[in-house]
Amino acid sequence: MDLKIIVLIGVILLMMIFGCKKKTKTNAEHPVPYVPIDITVYPNDPLNFKIQAIGGWIYVNGGINGIILYRKSQQEFVALERTSSYLPDNAGAKAKVMSDNFTCRDTISDSRWQIFDGGVTQGPASWGLRVYGATYDGNSVRIKN
Repeated sequence: MDLKIIVLIGVILLMMIFGCKKKTKTNAEHPVPYVPIDITVYPNDPLNFKIQAIGGWIYVNGGINGIILYRKSQQEFVALERTSSYLPDNAGAKAKVMSDNFTCRDTISDSRWQIFDGGVTQGPASWGLRVYGATYDGNSVRIKN
C-alpha cells in the first residue's frame, strides 16, 4: 500500500515538473519582422466613421502590409499588423477582417486571429498577429512601437 502511494506521488510530481514548463514566446522571436511605425489617426474624422463606435475597425496604411485598427472600448484601440504570422514572407498572406467583425483571416493559409488582441483561434499559425502600441487621447489614436 505504501509503495502505491509513493509511486502515485512520484508520478504527480513528475507531471507537475514537466507539464508546467511552457516556453514563453517573446516579441523578439516573432516571425513578422519589426518595423518602426509612428502613425496618427483621428477617429472623429468623417473618413474614419467606422471607428467612432465600439467594435468598429478600419485598415490603416503602415507597418509591413498595413494595420487593422480596432476600437475595443470608448478609450481603447488595438492596432494589429496585417502580415500573416504563418507566412510573413508572402505579401499576399494578409489578415483580412471577416464579415463577423471579430475574426481576421489569412486567405492563403486559412489561419485565423481574434481582432481584439490578435490571438490565434485557428492554425496552422501558432503566433498571434504582431500588435503595435495604440494610445488614445480623446482626439487622436497614435500607433507607435
